[in-house]
Amino acid sequence: MSNNIENLSGWQKFVKNMTKANELGKEEDIMTDHDYDGIRELDNVLPPWWLYGFYITIAISVFYYVMVFMGNYNQEKEYAAEVAEGKANVAAWRAQDKKDHPEKYTEAKAATDAASLAKGKQLFTEKTCFACHAADGGGGIGPNLTDNKWVLGGGFKKVFNTISKGGRPGKGMVAWEATISKADRELLASYVISLQGTTPANPKAAEGDITWSK
Repeated sequence: MSNNIENLSGWQKFVKNMTKANELGKEEDIMTDHDYDGIRELDNVLPPWWLYGFYITIAISVFYYVMVFMGNYNQEKEYAAEVAEGKANVAAWRAQDKKDHPEKYTEAKAATDAASLAKGKQLFTEKTCFACHAADGGGGIGPNLTDNKWVLGGGFKKVFNTISKGGRPGKGMVAWEATISKADRELLASYVISLQGTTPANPKAAEGDITWSK
Protein backbone atom coordinates (compact mmCIF):
# COMPACT_ATOMS: atom_id res chain seq x y z
CA MET A 1 0.00 0.00 0.00
CA SER A 2 2.75 2.41 0.98
CA ASN A 3 4.75 1.54 -2.14
CA ASN A 4 1.69 2.08 -4.32
CA ILE A 5 1.19 5.60 -2.94
CA GLU A 6 4.86 6.45 -3.34
CA ASN A 7 4.69 5.43 -7.00
CA LEU A 8 1.85 7.83 -7.76
CA SER A 9 2.50 11.17 -9.49
CA GLY A 10 1.85 14.43 -7.69
CA TRP A 11 -1.43 14.92 -9.52
CA GLN A 12 -2.58 11.38 -8.74
CA LYS A 13 -1.76 11.88 -5.07
CA PHE A 14 -3.76 15.14 -5.07
CA VAL A 15 -6.78 13.44 -6.68
CA LYS A 16 -6.57 10.56 -4.22
CA ASN A 17 -6.43 12.94 -1.24
CA MET A 18 -9.38 14.96 -2.56
CA THR A 19 -11.58 11.95 -3.28
CA LYS A 20 -10.47 9.44 -0.61
CA ALA A 21 -11.44 6.81 -3.14
CA ASN A 22 -10.68 3.24 -2.18
CA GLU A 23 -8.69 1.07 -4.52
CA LEU A 24 -10.58 -1.41 -6.63
CA GLY A 25 -10.48 -4.94 -5.27
CA LYS A 26 -10.42 -3.79 -1.63
CA GLU A 27 -14.15 -3.20 -1.20
CA GLU A 28 -14.31 -5.94 1.45
CA ASP A 29 -12.44 -3.64 3.85
CA ILE A 30 -15.30 -1.11 3.86
CA MET A 31 -18.22 -3.45 3.26
CA THR A 32 -21.14 -2.99 5.68
CA ASP A 33 -23.67 -5.55 6.89
CA HIS A 34 -26.45 -3.90 4.91
CA ASP A 35 -27.78 -6.11 2.16
CA TYR A 36 -30.54 -5.08 -0.25
CA ASP A 37 -31.58 -8.02 -2.44
CA GLY A 38 -27.97 -9.03 -2.85
CA ILE A 39 -26.69 -5.47 -3.20
CA ARG A 40 -24.09 -4.73 -0.51
CA GLU A 41 -23.40 -1.23 0.80
CA LEU A 42 -19.92 0.27 1.00
CA ASP A 43 -18.98 2.62 3.81
CA ASN A 44 -17.32 5.25 1.63
CA VAL A 45 -16.50 8.59 3.22
CA LEU A 46 -17.69 11.84 1.68
CA PRO A 47 -15.08 13.18 -0.76
CA PRO A 48 -13.02 15.98 0.84
CA TRP A 49 -13.58 18.24 -2.21
CA TRP A 50 -17.34 18.03 -1.60
CA LEU A 51 -16.96 18.73 2.11
CA TYR A 52 -14.69 21.72 1.45
CA GLY A 53 -17.25 23.13 -0.98
CA PHE A 54 -20.01 22.65 1.58
CA TYR A 55 -17.96 24.39 4.28
CA ILE A 56 -17.24 27.28 1.91
CA THR A 57 -20.96 27.78 1.20
CA ILE A 58 -21.63 27.86 4.96
CA ALA A 59 -18.90 30.47 5.43
CA ILE A 60 -20.27 32.59 2.56
CA SER A 61 -23.82 32.40 3.93
CA VAL A 62 -22.63 33.49 7.40
CA PHE A 63 -20.64 36.36 5.85
CA TYR A 64 -23.64 37.41 3.73
CA TYR A 65 -25.96 37.31 6.75
CA VAL A 66 -23.58 39.41 8.83
CA MET A 67 -23.17 41.96 6.02
CA VAL A 68 -26.93 42.29 5.60
CA PHE A 69 -27.53 42.44 9.35
CA MET A 70 -24.93 45.19 9.74
CA GLY A 71 -26.41 47.15 6.85
CA ASN A 72 -23.35 46.92 4.64
CA TYR A 73 -25.34 45.27 1.86
CA ASN A 74 -28.76 46.46 0.78
CA GLN A 75 -30.52 45.37 -2.40
CA GLU A 76 -32.59 48.55 -2.60
CA LYS A 77 -29.45 50.69 -2.40
CA GLU A 78 -27.71 48.49 -4.96
CA TYR A 79 -30.68 48.79 -7.32
CA ALA A 80 -30.82 52.58 -6.85
CA ALA A 81 -27.09 52.81 -7.55
CA GLU A 82 -27.41 50.76 -10.75
CA VAL A 83 -30.37 52.86 -11.92
CA ALA A 84 -28.41 56.04 -11.25
CA GLU A 85 -25.45 54.64 -13.15
CA GLY A 86 -27.71 53.70 -16.06
CA LYS A 87 -29.22 57.18 -16.19
CA ALA A 88 -25.75 58.71 -16.10
CA ASN A 89 -24.68 56.51 -19.00
CA VAL A 90 -27.76 57.47 -21.01
CA ALA A 91 -27.18 61.16 -20.26
CA ALA A 92 -23.55 60.84 -21.37
CA TRP A 93 -24.57 59.06 -24.56
CA ARG A 94 -27.26 61.66 -25.28
CA ALA A 95 -24.80 64.50 -24.70
CA GLN A 96 -22.31 62.95 -27.11
CA ASP A 97 -25.03 62.20 -29.66
CA LYS A 98 -26.29 65.77 -29.40
CA LYS A 99 -22.74 66.97 -30.02
CA ASP A 100 -22.28 64.67 -33.03
CA HIS A 101 -25.78 65.15 -34.48
CA PRO A 102 -27.12 68.54 -33.33
CA GLU A 103 -29.76 68.54 -36.08
CA LYS A 104 -31.62 65.73 -34.28
CA TYR A 105 -32.19 67.92 -31.25
CA THR A 106 -33.36 71.13 -32.92
CA GLU A 107 -37.05 71.75 -33.54
CA ALA A 108 -38.17 71.35 -37.12
CA LYS A 109 -39.09 74.66 -38.76
CA ALA A 110 -41.23 75.39 -41.76
CA ALA A 111 -39.74 77.22 -44.73
CA THR A 112 -41.72 79.76 -46.74
CA ASP A 113 -39.21 81.24 -49.18
CA ALA A 114 -39.48 80.39 -52.87
CA ALA A 115 -36.12 78.62 -53.09
CA SER A 116 -36.95 76.28 -50.20
CA LEU A 117 -40.40 75.49 -51.56
CA ALA A 118 -38.89 74.79 -54.98
CA LYS A 119 -36.49 72.33 -53.38
CA GLY A 120 -39.41 70.80 -51.48
CA LYS A 121 -41.31 70.37 -54.76
CA GLN A 122 -38.26 68.70 -56.27
CA LEU A 123 -38.08 66.29 -53.33
CA PHE A 124 -41.81 65.63 -53.69
CA THR A 125 -41.08 64.34 -57.19
CA GLU A 126 -37.76 62.62 -56.46
CA LYS A 127 -39.15 60.67 -53.50
CA THR A 128 -42.16 59.58 -55.61
CA CYS A 129 -44.68 61.24 -53.28
CA PHE A 130 -46.67 62.05 -56.42
CA ALA A 131 -47.30 58.33 -57.00
CA CYS A 132 -49.84 58.33 -54.15
CA HIS A 133 -50.77 62.00 -53.83
CA ALA A 134 -50.61 63.09 -57.52
CA ALA A 135 -48.12 65.58 -58.91
CA ASP A 136 -50.33 68.55 -57.93
CA GLY A 137 -51.20 67.08 -54.49
CA GLY A 138 -54.77 66.29 -55.47
CA GLY A 139 -54.57 62.76 -54.11
CA GLY A 140 -54.79 59.26 -55.52
CA ILE A 141 -54.04 56.21 -53.42
CA GLY A 142 -53.08 58.71 -50.77
CA PRO A 143 -55.26 61.57 -49.51
CA ASN A 144 -55.72 64.98 -51.08
CA LEU A 145 -53.07 67.40 -49.76
CA THR A 146 -54.76 70.57 -50.97
CA ASP A 147 -57.88 70.64 -48.80
CA ASN A 148 -58.04 71.46 -45.10
CA LYS A 149 -58.82 67.96 -43.86
CA TRP A 150 -56.09 65.64 -42.59
CA VAL A 151 -56.03 61.96 -41.70
CA LEU A 152 -53.10 62.19 -39.28
CA GLY A 153 -53.33 65.85 -38.36
CA GLY A 154 -52.47 69.02 -40.22
CA GLY A 155 -50.02 71.78 -39.57
CA PHE A 156 -46.31 71.73 -40.26
CA LYS A 157 -45.27 69.76 -37.16
CA LYS A 158 -47.80 66.99 -37.69
CA VAL A 159 -47.08 66.75 -41.42
CA PHE A 160 -43.35 66.64 -40.67
CA ASN A 161 -43.97 63.87 -38.14
CA THR A 162 -46.07 61.89 -40.63
CA ILE A 163 -43.33 62.13 -43.25
CA SER A 164 -40.74 61.09 -40.66
CA LYS A 165 -42.62 58.31 -38.88
CA GLY A 166 -44.85 57.08 -41.68
CA GLY A 167 -48.57 56.86 -42.26
CA ARG A 168 -51.23 54.52 -40.96
CA PRO A 169 -49.98 50.96 -40.24
CA GLY A 170 -50.71 48.58 -43.10
CA LYS A 171 -51.96 51.23 -45.54
CA GLY A 172 -49.95 54.38 -45.05
CA MET A 173 -46.63 55.49 -46.48
CA VAL A 174 -43.31 54.33 -45.09
CA ALA A 175 -41.28 56.24 -42.52
CA TRP A 176 -38.81 58.44 -44.37
CA GLU A 177 -36.60 59.50 -41.46
CA ALA A 178 -34.12 56.71 -42.18
CA THR A 179 -33.59 57.72 -45.81
CA ILE A 180 -34.31 61.46 -45.96
CA SER A 181 -32.33 63.98 -43.92
CA LYS A 182 -34.10 66.18 -41.43
CA ALA A 183 -33.40 69.28 -43.50
CA ASP A 184 -34.98 67.70 -46.57
CA ARG A 185 -37.96 66.47 -44.56
CA GLU A 186 -38.48 70.04 -43.38
CA LEU A 187 -38.46 71.25 -47.00
CA LEU A 188 -40.80 68.45 -48.05
CA ALA A 189 -43.26 69.21 -45.23
CA SER A 190 -43.08 72.92 -46.05
CA TYR A 191 -43.97 72.21 -49.67
CA VAL A 192 -46.88 69.97 -48.65
CA ILE A 193 -48.23 72.77 -46.43
CA SER A 194 -47.86 75.24 -49.33
CA LEU A 195 -50.30 73.12 -51.35
CA GLN A 196 -53.14 74.16 -49.03
CA GLY A 197 -55.79 76.06 -50.96
CA THR A 198 -54.42 75.26 -54.40
CA THR A 199 -56.69 73.78 -57.07
CA PRO A 200 -55.58 70.36 -58.36
CA ALA A 201 -56.75 69.04 -61.72
CA ASN A 202 -58.64 66.06 -60.30
CA PRO A 203 -59.02 66.49 -56.53
CA LYS A 204 -59.83 63.46 -54.42
CA ALA A 205 -62.67 63.70 -51.92
CA ALA A 206 -61.58 65.06 -48.57
CA GLU A 207 -60.62 62.56 -45.87
CA GLY A 208 -59.99 62.87 -42.14
CA ASP A 209 -60.83 65.70 -39.78
CA ILE A 210 -60.49 69.46 -40.05
CA THR A 211 -57.52 69.76 -37.70
CA TRP A 212 -55.72 72.63 -39.35
CA SER A 213 -56.46 75.30 -41.90
CA LYS A 214 -54.11 77.67 -43.67
